[in-house]
Amino acid sequence: MKSSARNIELKSVDDLFATEESRADAQREKVQEIPLGELHPFRNHPFKVKNDAAMQDTVDSVREYGVLVPAIARPDPDGGYELIAGHRRHHASELAGKETMPVIVRDLDDDAATIIMVDSNLQREELLPSERAFAYKMKLEAIRHQGKRQELTSSQVGMKLQALDIVGQQAGDSRNQVHRFIRLTELIPELLDMVDERKI
Repeated sequence: MKSSARNIELKSVDDLFATEESRADAQREKVQEIPLGELHPFRNHPFKVKNDAAMQDTVDSVREYGVLVPAIARPDPDGGYELIAGHRRHHASELAGKETMPVIVRDLDDDAATIIMVDSNLQREELLPSERAFAYKMKLEAIRHQGKRQELTSSQVGMKLQALDIVGQQAGDSRNQVHRFIRLTELIPELLDMVDERKI
């Protein structure tokens, strides 16, 4: 008769004497100082990081006070971390001569990371039409991939909300406006530049 003792898993002494508070603390997200060189941009990040007056203000602030709001990143299978939110802060930190920046590291799948990346950047006041267009497209694809369409219903009429409606509601645009922006992504780069420059 074989012994089942091999299947018994014993807790460590630390686990036995750990308090509920210390176990909960271990589960909380923590801000880490991560070297700038270990942070890589989000794949197909649609938002431009420009060296303009607003960036210079951010650089001056980072130089004087440091980065006040931590970035969000996820572990990169190829090493380091993929930035989800904080590309401008990362660039400002580089220009300010910093070596590290505060980051919250989360394990996120591609869809969740895309939605957080888009939502964190849509809050900015000055967005180019092309940035908004590609951001809406990426978020729409992520929501569709997650299957959110089937989960969310409108309480007023009981109809299922379409992904376009969800993107629009969360961004403060109508579904038609979201659709119009997404159609911009089909333009050739030269025409898209003209839209950004308000020439057409």
